[in-house]
Amino acid sequence: MYVLSIMLIVISNVFYNIAQKSTPQNANPMAALLVTYLTAISVTLVAFLFTRSEKGFMQSFAALNWTSIVLGFAILGLELGFLLAYRAGWNISVGSLVANILLALMLIPVGILFYHESFNVYKVIGACFCIVGLILINKM
Repeated sequence: MYVLSIMLIVISNVFYNIAQKSTPQNANPMAALLVTYLTAISVTLVAFLFTRSEKGFMQSFAALNWTSIVLGFAILGLELGFLLAYRAGWNISVGSLVANILLALMLIPVGILFYHESFNVYKVIGACFCIVGLILINKM
């Protein structure tokens, strides 16, 4: 599952960015997102019905908290952000890279402060390389 989960993320992200970049320029962004979420809801509902759980349908929601709602807003921001970035002219090969490097750099203090993750000298050097990479990538 360790490798499979990362592969799922990578493959899904490839299709995600291709779809975002290929969304028609004249399409209403909210209409595009509505169809996206209706598709996601449908697929999730079907997958939910096939997953085995000791709890019933309604009982499965009892353990949820604020995180699912915040995640919904975050996903909407991601979707809209990428759609608008590609419409603004970001290349598919650079836009995602820049966004993900910046994300990784922003999550460093989050990981250290809130999740007590270690951050050794090798990770500091790696983060510095990321910053240098961002500078080089944006020197077009």
